[in-house]
Amino acid sequence: MKPIVQEFFTAINERRPDDLGASMAAGVIDHNKIIHGEPDEPGAAFEGIRAQLAAFDPFHIEAEELIAEGDRVVARVTMSGTHSGTHVRMPEPTGRSFQNEAIFIFTLRDGKISEIRGVSDRLGLFFQLRWDWPTVD
Repeated sequence: MKPIVQEFFTAINERRPDDLGASMAAGVIDHNKIIHGEPDEPGAAFEGIRAQLAAFDPFHIEAEELIAEGDRVVARVTMSGTHSGTHVRMPEPTGRSFQNEAIFIFTLRDGKISEIRGVSDRLGLFFQLRWDWPTVD
């Protein structure tokens, strides 16, 4: 199971979103949206990842630890990148770079990622990129 998650990260790092179907189920459910504004429907994570790659170039995920048990793989990662494109939270690229940590829990079924849960240092991300903190309406 760890190799499937590692391939997921490799496809992202190599900017191959069209290859994500090799490691992610078509109806993957992202319980903690990869990007704000992503539709809340099965399979929407594909578009969320494309949006992240469009907003951050370069963008890199380094798997620091992968722990597998049962049908789940937990990944502690370091993410880094440069805000060089349009992002729903900040339409104008800042040109600033970031590095933060995140933990993802992947559920796998039939050899593919079927669910994603994650937490990341969003406060650190917003601070490093000097983005305005989201407000609640």
